[in-house]
Amino acid sequence: MRVQVLHGPNLNLLGQREPDVYGHVTLDDINEMLDAEAKTLGIELRKSQSNSEGDLVDAIHDAAGWADAMIINPAAYTHTSVALRDAVAASEFPVIEVHLSNVFAREDFRHHSFIAPVAVGQISGFGKDSYRLALHAVKGIVES
Repeated sequence: MRVQVLHGPNLNLLGQREPDVYGHVTLDDINEMLDAEAKTLGIELRKSQSNSEGDLVDAIHDAAGWADAMIINPAAYTHTSVALRDAVAASEFPVIEVHLSNVFAREDFRHHSFIAPVAVGQISGFGKDSYRLALHAVKGIVES
């Protein structure tokens, strides 16, 4: 099984950006945890991060010929990007949206996701474990 993981804008600043919201975990910490978890589950991962909406759209398109599923943290683009929504909708594999923080316990504008209606599910509020839960979820979805 092959899973593409996409990290959206500003996630490269994890560990230093708003630690009261996102904690002290870094993107490298998350990727290392994902690699270890994927190994135990027999999953091959590709991971990438971009601050550019177009690069994220391209990454979704590029995953189409490789991935069986995708985990995406669209970050701020969750609430603004119809382009990402359309790319996810056009994908032929299951996509799970993840967020480190509980977006529904934050500012009102964060309560709307363009991605959630075209994803198979959304996991938020569990810090880096949101990604771990998503990895287990896609394994179950693809294998069922």
